[in-house]
Amino acid sequence: MACVHAQPTWWALALAALGLFVSARAAARLALWLYAAFLRPAKPLRRRYGAWAVVTGATDGIGRALAFRLAAADLGLVLVGRNPDKLDAVSADLRARHPGTQVRTFVLDFAADDLAAKVDALGELLRGLDVGVLVNNVGASYPYARYFHEVDEALARSLIRLNVEAVTRVTHAVLPGMLERGRGAIVNMGSGASAIMPSDPLYTVYVATKA
Repeated sequence: MACVHAQPTWWALALAALGLFVSARAAARLALWLYAAFLRPAKPLRRRYGAWAVVTGATDGIGRALAFRLAAADLGLVLVGRNPDKLDAVSADLRARHPGTQVRTFVLDFAADDLAAKVDALGELLRGLDVGVLVNNVGASYPYARYFHEVDEALARSLIRLNVEAVTRVTHAVLPGMLERGRGAIVNMGSGASAIMPSDPLYTVYVATKA
């Protein structure tokens, strides 16, 4: 018996080529991510951006951890938070772990009604400092999951003020100095929820404000 081999059609070849292209793109993106996450040398933050970093929400979690990383990079720190006792504690820990680090604190309740005036006062404190890095880390979520119609007015206002207005106002206070000096970096903390759960019915306002 003779074997008959069917010739691949044009669409099969096109699909194979597309598959190879997609696979190559995915491999390249993975390689770039691995390099950026694990292999790329750290940037000289002080020389590249400036001598000071401002971190909001600096007393707990990610903000506190970033403050210590920035201190290790030889940056002076302006820590912003609502609890003066926690600010003093973090400031003391930073000075103990990184002797010689300059640390200033500023008490600011981002949920307060006088947010605009308080951020203006923060801007006055920062005037004249070579602020090279701003980390907008302050934020809030729901105390527990709830549907949109269950989100009361006070919680919705607090989420919008903390996750949107605070970031906007602090950036507006810091950015002019960066532009004047021609250098600077701004990091706005988002949330994975805004990327992987864009239609999450139990955290709708939080997801929207962190997107």
